[in-house]
Amino acid sequence: MTTDTPPTRSSPLRDSARRTLQLEQQAITALVERLDEGFDRACELILACRGRVVVTGMGKSGHIAGKVAATLASTGTPAFFVHPGEASHGDLGMITPGDVVLALSNSGETAEVTALLPLLKRMGTPLISMTGRPGSTLARHADAHLDAAVDREACPLDLAPTSSTTASLALGDALAVALLESRGFTAEDFARSHPGGSLGKRLLLRVADLMHQGSRLPSVPLGSPLRDALLEITRQGLGFTCVVDADGRLSGVYTDGDLRRTLDQHSDLSGLRVDDVMTRPGKRVAADILAAEAVRIMEDNRITALAVVDDDDRPVGALHMHDLLASGVI
Repeated sequence: MTTDTPPTRSSPLRDSARRTLQLEQQAITALVERLDEGFDRACELILACRGRVVVTGMGKSGHIAGKVAATLASTGTPAFFVHPGEASHGDLGMITPGDVVLALSNSGETAEVTALLPLLKRMGTPLISMTGRPGSTLARHADAHLDAAVDREACPLDLAPTSSTTASLALGDALAVALLESRGFTAEDFARSHPGGSLGKRLLLRVADLMHQGSRLPSVPLGSPLRDALLEITRQGLGFTCVVDADGRLSGVYTDGDLRRTLDQHSDLSGLRVDDVMTRPGKRVAADILAAEAVRIMEDNRITALAVVDDDDRPVGALHMHDLLASGVI
């Protein structure tokens, strides 16, 4: 006997949420058809800018402007947010003729923003406007205009900025991505501006930053009794030891996995030397490779530790998967 799962009932709350999401989706979709030469001109002004992009906006548009500035800054376009009210009371000194100003205002008539127009024109600072009214004061006096108009707000009163702020946010993202691609901005460039994030750690950390070295480097000479190798593995706690020849070069490694194979194949370990049972030549990496590459090598070979060697193949460190986990590389 089977029982059918009862259909999920709707609710007024979820119906309201769906309407909101659908209206905001429609607002973003409509932007695609309205992209015009103004968008190209805005990108050209920013790409030619030798200063920074100063993003400004009041109220909810100001919150969106702050996010747009942060997105630009993290994707290769130096940018920061200036409050338009504060700009009229001294912060205008943060803007130079070599900058570009990106001003957000849904109406295009926000008094605190339009009050900056004469000052920006006097300085010769290029202005990009993002408004919902192409015929507004801000749009008409801008060097480039980005049309972020929406048919209606998602708010049932058609008052609270909802669809309009979503559209502005999406258009700001589109601007940032277009600039990113035009500049040839790479994931490594992104990581440099996000050194504390997981991407930054994956792309910037190198094996040398994480490896155990000096007295923490497990190592035994070639020809050592297997017992000495096992003691070294236990003492260092990295699950393996390097085995080096008389010149200090890496001859092989002995790991926890090798020990299990040794126990399967030998009933008496007392007479064994590490040479007889070690893995030759053993996986090794250079200290200057990216930690992310070391992760790939470990995963491809199903191992949890690596010997780190110099140009002469002499061990200089040891890297364990736990070090990569603890650092946030994986």
